[in-house]
Formats: sequence, structure tokens, C-alpha cells
Amino acid sequence: MSTEPQSTGQIEASAAEAPAPAQSLWAELRDAIRGTNADYTKIPMRKAVFLLAVPMVLELVLESTFAVVDIFFVAKLGPSAVATVGLTESLLFLLYAIAMGLAMSVTAVVARRIGEGNREGAAVAAVQAIGVAVLLAVPFAVAGIFFAKDLLRLMGADPWTLEHGYPYMQWMLGGNVVIILLFVINAIFRGAGDAAIAMRVLWLANGLNILLCPLLIFGIGPFPEMGIEGAALATVIGRGTGVLYQLWVLFRGGKHIRVAASQLAWHGAIMWNIVRTSLGGIGQMIVAMTSWIFLMRILAGIGSEAVAGATIAIRIMMFTLMPAWGMSNAAATLVGQNLGAGQPGRAEASVWRIGWYNMAFTLLISVLFFFLHDRLIAIFTDDAQVIDIGGQWLRILSYSYFVYGWWMVAVQAFNGAGDTVTPTKINVVFFWLLQIPLSYVLAITLGWQHTGVFWGVFVSETSVGLFTLWLFSRGRWKTAQV
Repeated sequence: MSTEPQSTGQIEASAAEAPAPAQSLWAELRDAIRGTNADYTKIPMRKAVFLLAVPMVLELVLESTFAVVDIFFVAKLGPSAVATVGLTESLLFLLYAIAMGLAMSVTAVVARRIGEGNREGAAVAAVQAIGVAVLLAVPFAVAGIFFAKDLLRLMGADPWTLEHGYPYMQWMLGGNVVIILLFVINAIFRGAGDAAIAMRVLWLANGLNILLCPLLIFGIGPFPEMGIEGAALATVIGRGTGVLYQLWVLFRGGKHIRVAASQLAWHGAIMWNIVRTSLGGIGQMIVAMTSWIFLMRILAGIGSEAVAGATIAIRIMMFTLMPAWGMSNAAATLVGQNLGAGQPGRAEASVWRIGWYNMAFTLLISVLFFFLHDRLIAIFTDDAQVIDIGGQWLRILSYSYFVYGWWMVAVQAFNGAGDTVTPTKINVVFFWLLQIPLSYVLAITLGWQHTGVFWGVFVSETSVGLFTLWLFSRGRWKTAQV
């Protein structure tokens, strides 16, 4: 399905599958978790995908586990507490958009330098990326600390949230620097091929989050009972600890990248290259994330139960999609490094292979959502209306969930190549011009309420997935320069 001559892709794909010394599955699994010095542009493709995807999947499985555990404990405080988390996260989506957009750029630049054999250049780029991340965190911290109530009121929060829930937003936005740095530094490790380190970082950060969450929410043992504020504090402590570990490993040295003290200097041209490359990624994510803000605002006008049901459904969706995102991140690294090594055919072959893996996984999740949608929501709440609303969304998602698997891989292929502008243009059309208007018309104008929002998301997300995959198959991403 590529426009390049078939022989090129076949030759490079065949080279990627050249016989290698036999190694047991357990030995390969051990290497994937520990990390190796393997050159991902030369080893057999199946092994390259395995070594990168396993730690990335495990990394994001724990990330999604925390998201589910967190909402499980917060749900014990009632629908308004869950709605507080949902409304705060709808604003945090802007922060995530910037962090993820910057992370896309960092992964592409670092992977390209590693593929070229320029490890010093990769380390210098890493330092500049960290500097950009810290600067970006400042305005969000100011907004969260001083304007939390105003922001929640703007989002349509109920009286309970305005009186009791605003400290959650103060902690989450006020301490946002740890969120951005966690994204960016792990992107450095992934781009370099040190996926096992990124995995261990999130194991530490989210393991600590999971431990502290119930202790601080309910005041177990010597810990104070902080309610919903405790959930935010647990997150800041856990992720802050993860960032400290990241910095220690980055300067101590991983398998593929190490920052030396002499590289702690301002390099304007390199920093601008990262910023320039990240603009497309940031724009791409902002378009997608702001569409969720509008959707949550529509749901907030319908009622707290609608927001709570949607929030729980989104957390379950995040939990099930994280392994797929892990495999997609492996595609970004393989694309970036192989393009840097001058092997576009191998880069494309890796994307198709991972895409089939993702589709198989998401098809299994579709079956789970279709038959167990209400039971899954009921794990987190006993409110019948919240269960019904959240269950409806999971059932609707099940109809085309497999498209998400392909969409993730195709998008990460563009991003790994450094072409972050194309997905941005796609998102503007399918999220701003299709998803938001369609959801509003179905939910408000036609009176479908929350169901209208869910069907609007179904139509737009399915359409964008199919279109992005078709565009990837045309192959123009192979010419991107970073």
C-alpha cells in the first residue's frame, strides 16, 4: 500500500527478518524489561518491535491502572467528586496536549540523531527539551494556583465542586511541571531506544500514586483525611518522585543516551528546532484535547451524572488503550531511527506489523465492552444513572474500537517521522469541524442528551481513523526532515 517501488520495501523488510541466533521467549522478555544495547535499525524487525513494545506496553498499563484505581477511590466520595476530576482533567487536557506535542517532537529528534549515530547530538537535544518543558509549565501553575475556582465555574461546576473540589485543581495545575517533565524525559528515553527506563519511571511514579491515593483520601493510619485533595497530592508526590528518578538516570547514563555536565548549556538553534517541530504536535493535541473540553461542557449542562458516567467510561477507555498506545510508541521510535539510518522501507514495514497487532488487541476489547459495559462501570459506582450513562458510551465505542488501534499507529508513524503538521490538519477537520458541531446538534438541538455526544464521538473518531490510515499509506511522511 506504499507508493514507493515495491522492491525497495520488500528487500528492506526481508533484511529485517533475516535469521538471527535462536533465543527463548523468556530471554527476550528479560532483555525487553532490563533494556539492551541493541541497534533497532539492524536487528530482526520482530525482535525490534518486541524489545521496544513490551516495556512501552507495561509502562502504560501501569499508567492506566493508576487512572482506574484513582477514579475508583474518588468515586467513593460521590458523583460530584468524580465530576470534579472530570472537569479538571478536561482542562488538564490542554496541558497534556502541550506535553504530548513536545514529547512527539523530542522522540522524533532524539530517534533521528540516534539513527544517525550522533549520540552527543541526542543528549544536547534532550537538555534543550527539558528547558522548554520547564518554561511551558509556568503559566499553567499560575492559572491553577490563583484561578482554580474561576476555571471550574467557567466549566459549569456544581456548588459542591466550587466549595470542596477546587483544591484538587490547585494541586494538579499548580504542580504541573512534574507532569510535563514526566512526559518529555520519558520521550527522550523512548526516542533513544531506552524504553525499559521509561517503563521503570512510570512504575515508580504510579506505584507510589496508587499507594498514597487511598491513604490521603480517606486518612488511613497516620495520614490526614484530605478527601479529593488527597488524590491530587498523591499524584504530585508520585510523579515528582518519578521525575527525580528520570533525572538521576539521564545523567548517570542509560543504554543509549547519557547527558554530561558539559552539555548543560543553552543551544538556541537546537531548542528552536525542537520548538518548531513540536508546534505541529502541540497543535495536533490541542485540537484533539480542546474538543474534549467542549464535549465535557455539553455534558456538564446535562448534569453531574452525565459528567461522572463519561469520566468513568473515559478512564476505562484509557485503561484499555494504554497497551495499544505502548505499541504505537514503539512504531514512532522505529520510524524515527530507521529514517535516520536511511531505511524508509523498514520504517514502513514496522508500522504495518504493529498496526495488525493493535487491531487484534482492540477487537478483543470491543467484545468486552459490548457484553460487559454496565458491569464495568458498576465496578466504580453504584449510582444507577451513572452506570447507565457510562455503559452506553462503552457499548457505542465497541462498534468500531478496532479503528482506534490503526489510528494510533498511523498517527505515531507521522509523529515519529517528524511530520506533526499533517495530523494537526486532520484533527482540525474531524474534531473541530465535525465532532463538536455534530455532538452539539445531536445532544442539544435534537434532544438526544448524553447519547448524542457519544454518537458524535463515534462518527468523528471512526472517520478520522480511517482517513489517517489511508493518508499514511501514500508514504509522503518518509520525506520529513528534523
